[in-house]
Amino acid sequence: MRRLHGGALCASLLLASLQLFNLAHAANPAPDHSAIASAHPAATVAGLETLAAGGNAFDAAVAVSAALAVVEPYGSGLGGGGFFLLRQTGAKAPSYHFLDARERAPLAATAQMYLRNGQAAPELSLNGALAAAIPGLPAALVELAEHYGRLPLRDSLTPAIRLARDGVSIDPIYQQRAGWRLEQLRNDPESARLFLSKGEVPEQYSLLRQPELAKTLELLARDGRAGFYSGAQAKRLVDGVQAAGGIWSLRDLAEYRVVERTPLRFKLSDGRELISAPPPSAGGVALAQSLGILQQLPWRSADNVQRSHLVVETLRRVYRDRGLLGDPDFVRNPVAPLLTPDYLQQLASSIDPQRATPSASLPPAPTWQEGNHTTHFTVLDVDGNAVAATLSINLPFGAAFTVPGSGVLLNNEMDDFAAELGNSNSYGLSGSAANLIAGGKRPLSSMSPSFIESSTAFASFGTPGGSRIPSMVLLAMLEYLDGKPPSTWVSAPRYHHQYLPDVIEYEPRAFSPAELSQLQQRGHSLKAVERAYGNQQVLLWNKQNGAVEAASDPRGIGMASQWPTALE
Repeated sequence: MRRLHGGALCASLLLASLQLFNLAHAANPAPDHSAIASAHPAATVAGLETLAAGGNAFDAAVAVSAALAVVEPYGSGLGGGGFFLLRQTGAKAPSYHFLDARERAPLAATAQMYLRNGQAAPELSLNGALAAAIPGLPAALVELAEHYGRLPLRDSLTPAIRLARDGVSIDPIYQQRAGWRLEQLRNDPESARLFLSKGEVPEQYSLLRQPELAKTLELLARDGRAGFYSGAQAKRLVDGVQAAGGIWSLRDLAEYRVVERTPLRFKLSDGRELISAPPPSAGGVALAQSLGILQQLPWRSADNVQRSHLVVETLRRVYRDRGLLGDPDFVRNPVAPLLTPDYLQQLASSIDPQRATPSASLPPAPTWQEGNHTTHFTVLDVDGNAVAATLSINLPFGAAFTVPGSGVLLNNEMDDFAAELGNSNSYGLSGSAANLIAGGKRPLSSMSPSFIESSTAFASFGTPGGSRIPSMVLLAMLEYLDGKPPSTWVSAPRYHHQYLPDVIEYEPRAFSPAELSQLQQRGHSLKAVERAYGNQQVLLWNKQNGAVEAASDPRGIGMASQWPTALE
């Protein structure tokens, strides 16, 4: 046998490595298109425009986030925050990153700040400047552009600046959400001027113009972090908040940072892997627990009633555990114990396949509620980079307070903290010690941007919907695991259980009368919600043939599209 020495050996090894790489690449084709699904057509187009300009998925995420801040002031904005789950293509394997841009409590915040005469005063954490935490979205846009994108921040923000300056058409969803918060918007002169028309909900097809917000976006584009968190703009924000009774300081803004956390990763029994949001999201843990329990139960072969029963009993147990979680910078989160095989087997074994388990019979755990009206989008580029992002200002139009001269509508995320321990928060649910208010702390969230990846496929999931987010994402994941296409993931009927109250909430078309009767006979209490809920945005990359498919929830007005075909 001829021996190879020195450079010849290195060359041979390099050639073998390249051959293996090429074989692997051939077995796993790159995506044949980039794809975007977002909750508003204008935001999807902003992302496509950025991809067409040479940007990658992370640049497109900046463009979509900023555009949503303009066109969906009821769902997200520069005055809010969010979670970004990233997939970054690597030479050997992808890497995953999680950007925590959740809002932080002002440093002057205390656990008693929303108590009056010893009782929680809900309106204080819902409306006005005192309800606002320190925004994280502007910092996240800078972080994405500087550390992951290809384009200058200014290029990716250009579509949003144009939308804010030139205006966007008022649609029925805007009218609905503004109607829900009409009284609160009227109470703030700046919000009423920007988001209402003579004190009323604007007419459909009229234009929403936000010139002050355009200028704020231009400052961010020109100066990066300093364009929002320091200098004249920071002073404008702090002065405006303090004049309206809030407790922000210049130090609050100067010290805000996006935190890069390790994504939650959970191996499924079929070789796939869940990659999801870690605390301060409770959603990723709930999803991992749910999938870990259900893979031990015969959900796939069950009829609709039996499958729903198994899913509800699973949700009952994982939602009970959520009160154990909080901001990891302030409390220890027992994530590993909650995901051990023994514990998940214990939970699965406690499910009666034919009878509902009354929540009162389970050991109690505290829980909470949060606003239902966030937004979500997902992006995949032709290199395999991907983003799933859920953004929020909490309730529709946040705190209904806009800082004069800035165009920045503030969040009311302070209401996501527990207002007091042992008594009901503003949503009638008990608060947890792990989620009590503290200066600089981030409130717990259900936002759950998630991926499921294997050697043959990559799928992205996420939705707005407050405490219903994990159950909605779980139902979509089950459709995926059952081999259904993305259009089915987002359109499947929805139901929800969160331990307390002990009731199944369901969309009007989720169950037939016969199925409702069978669930009741098993001991379940059921309550139909008034309207369909959620607004999922998903995509699927088939690694075997490179095909990419995205879908936007038919319950909303969003748009899923591909590039380059969408712009050819």
